[in-house]
Amino acid sequence: MANVKLRDRDAIQTAEGIIFRVFGYSHPKDSYICDAEYASSKIFNSTDPRAPREGRSELYYKFYNDEGMKLAAKEYPHYLVNHEMLGLKIVGVPQNLIAKATKPQPRLQELLKKGPTDPLTLAMERVLGVATEKSGVTAQSFGVFGSMLHGFHHPKYSDIDFTIYGKTENKKICQTMAELYTDADSGFKNEFESQDAMKDKEWRFKNLDVKDFVWHQRRKMIYGLYDDRKNSGRIIKAEFEPIKAWSEIQSEYDPQTRINKLGWTKIKAKVTADDDAPFIPSIYHIEPLEVLNGPKEALEAVRVFSYMEEFRQQAKRDETIIVEGNLEETKSPKGSYRQVTLTYCPRYYEQVLKVLH
Repeated sequence: MANVKLRDRDAIQTAEGIIFRVFGYSHPKDSYICDAEYASSKIFNSTDPRAPREGRSELYYKFYNDEGMKLAAKEYPHYLVNHEMLGLKIVGVPQNLIAKATKPQPRLQELLKKGPTDPLTLAMERVLGVATEKSGVTAQSFGVFGSMLHGFHHPKYSDIDFTIYGKTENKKICQTMAELYTDADSGFKNEFESQDAMKDKEWRFKNLDVKDFVWHQRRKMIYGLYDDRKNSGRIIKAEFEPIKAWSEIQSEYDPQTRINKLGWTKIKAKVTADDDAPFIPSIYHIEPLEVLNGPKEALEAVRVFSYMEEFRQQAKRDETIIVEGNLEETKSPKGSYRQVTLTYCPRYYEQVLKVLH
């Protein structure tokens, strides 16, 4: 499928039955950097009780941790694409190997046109109705991702996962959800209102404790709970994931640029700009204040560049942060700069971005 235009959270299905999530907005020519999310039971089996996805003509399994990366590297190396800037091969899909592309916005419109077919799609329409009415953002600025995008949601167990397109639209939804969370009669609560949100969940991060994590998640306003007990008998998670509008996308991929690792660093810094914080990658422009560990060159870092979902919309302008990760130097014909990068790596759970509060 040549010349298909995709962005973050769009989905790619391959002939073998692997479903990939497009990752971010900057990609090598004629391919997309991706995260492998699901695979047909014909090529992958999982014993994880959370993994099965039914509803299609065949069973699919969701990948957890690095299962998708390992499957691609071992069995399907043609889904490793050359990233010239990093000098590495990473998970991705060449455009000519895309069997089908699915986008959240058209999928939502398809579901709305069809009308509710089960308690979950009925609840989804209710949540969307409240969000659009209270915020003034039209339904065309929303999409659905996750199991609802792919047609294998479970009416009794799946969540409601929305995409929201545009910086202005995201701000309006955050403001609207904040107002709904404070209204006891709205039917909405902040998922991270208390630390109970993390009860019985395994915690792996070494430099961010659960209490701090919950504090950061609570103020993002994009993670909600919808009380649908009168209809479906349950409280349903409802998420609003920010995606850039087409007009806001500017690719940073440049085959002439090289990114070199300078070492592990931990710094204290002030956030000077947060316009791209809600998105993946999340970008925070910074003024370093102090190097707490690692190379002194970190004092020259101009931004934090994060591919980690946990750290999207994590800090705001003028806040002081602690950030720990890989210090990198980006060199191009136009010049060079340094950044702290948070991404998939062997020290994944040592990485941190947190506000001093």
